[in-house]
Amino acid sequence: MMNFQKTKLDNGLEIIAEINDQALSTAMGFFVRTGARDESDEIAGVSHFLEHMAFKGSERRTAADVNRELDELGGVSNAFTSEELTAFYIKVLPELQERAVELLADILRPALRQTDFDTEKQVILEEIKMYEDKPPFGIDEKWREYFWRGHPLARSVLGTRESVGALTVDAMREYYNRRYSPNNVVFAASGKVDVAKLAGWLEASCGEWEQGDVHREERRATSVRETCVIRREKTSFEYIIQAVDGPSMRDEDRYAAALLAVVLGDDVGSRFFWELVDTGRADSASLFCNSYSDSGCFITSLSCRPEEVQANLSVIRDILAEASRDGVTADELTRARNKILAATAMSEESPTSRLFGMGSDWLATGVYRSVEEELAIVRDVTLDDVNGILKRYRFDNPFTIAVGTLPSIDG
Repeated sequence: MMNFQKTKLDNGLEIIAEINDQALSTAMGFFVRTGARDESDEIAGVSHFLEHMAFKGSERRTAADVNRELDELGGVSNAFTSEELTAFYIKVLPELQERAVELLADILRPALRQTDFDTEKQVILEEIKMYEDKPPFGIDEKWREYFWRGHPLARSVLGTRESVGALTVDAMREYYNRRYSPNNVVFAASGKVDVAKLAGWLEASCGEWEQGDVHREERRATSVRETCVIRREKTSFEYIIQAVDGPSMRDEDRYAAALLAVVLGDDVGSRFFWELVDTGRADSASLFCNSYSDSGCFITSLSCRPEEVQANLSVIRDILAEASRDGVTADELTRARNKILAATAMSEESPTSRLFGMGSDWLATGVYRSVEEELAIVRDVTLDDVNGILKRYRFDNPFTIAVGTLPSIDG
């Protein structure tokens, strides 16, 4: 049985833990409420760049020290940056928790040395170039730039070659000092955890961190409806994304939306799969729901031969129109529910999966839900709830972006 506990240090650092005394490992990490949406156009990409710099060492450790100590702890460690958060995490044996906490805390206080900054900038620029040069050629970020134009969620996580190239270490330090305040950070742990000891270790490592005045602009995004074509010569496939509005992480109907996405666009067994992938018309075709703290959207992703694009987009339109008109069936809902229930239940067996879900949900909503509560919510979603999503959000006239050889498409 899971046991959830939370506490807070005097400087505002929140600590949340999902305790399983039967677990044989502990996953833990810092979740910082900062990401691409908290940047400006001039420093776009700084959150992701800063994530890299955190592993270059602190005033107490060199980069070699950090790598060596992470290796000594064993387990798994890494970090990631998204539109809304930056996370640094590790999974270790329970008896190594204290060392892991101290090391992670030190990583979150990087030295940001000019020489390390200059070296890592070239790594980031190569990463951006590689992302643009391989399929699907950056469309996974480009759609946000157009679909949510004028909203903070439109910004690229990687940034651009121009913004990263012009970034200075002083600008990074200013961003770091402003965003990495303890009252903008949550420490989450899952597995075999002693919260009292954990709070003591964090007090020793983080208690002197100074609070700051941290603000995030939040407002429901206003999406656009247009078609954008980005020409890319000598590609075998055309890559297309279509987007319409959807629920945010704070909307209760996001569970019904997730079930609808599985019915219509899951990788296997969905309407998209049987009509487009199983028939060989498309290399891939899926529909999923992206939810953020204040906004959300449904994303249709398609890759196929250029000559099949218009026919496949017509099939997608027909599938969505039929669903909006007639709804989904009880059998489809049952299959989709079983898929989500199985995935949710299996996540209980992985402290790392629980860590990611718990940390990101807490940052966005301030709400904790156990696995049992998540399962109950999914079980309680009715056919009317799912079909209500099709009435609440319009799937016709979507935003469309394409990357490939075609000069134009009819979205």
